[in-house]
Amino acid sequence: MTLSPDPNAHPPESRRDAARERIETETGIDEAMIARLVDGFYDRVRADSLIGPIFDARIRDWGPHLAQMKLFWSSVALMSGVYHGRPMPKHLPLPVDGRHFDRWLELFRATARELCPPAAADHFIERAQRIAESLELGIAGANGVLLRKGERYVRPTEAWVPPQSSDQ
Repeated sequence: MTLSPDPNAHPPESRRDAARERIETETGIDEAMIARLVDGFYDRVRADSLIGPIFDARIRDWGPHLAQMKLFWSSVALMSGVYHGRPMPKHLPLPVDGRHFDRWLELFRATARELCPPAAADHFIERAQRIAESLELGIAGANGVLLRKGERYVRPTEAWVPPQSSDQ
């Protein structure tokens, strides 16, 4: 018996386009807003005393990183499918724990609330919270810690010392 294609079925691209259009209509999010959010957020990150040094120790050329983050947020916020990276492996070796994710979210929320209309900010923030939770769980697990619901990962303080400047 041969099955005929369902004439009412929509190809994945069509479903993705419809979802993106719905999100854009409901939230006002577009690529320009994503670019403003990413740029504004990472300006705050770089100036932050807790998480700024972690980024500074790893990113020399911010252009490619920001371009990747814009693709990432396009895929996350608009379901565009333009990001094809794997965030977890990049984050596993970072010397971070729950405090860092809390600060990351604090900066992200403030940036989204400042730069985006309320519906868009809510949309971004909800996804950022899920991303932070997922990364924190993954990092904890990679360090042999199984978090229970509501628990936070706390890295031993001696695990990471910020790099010293070479001009000292």
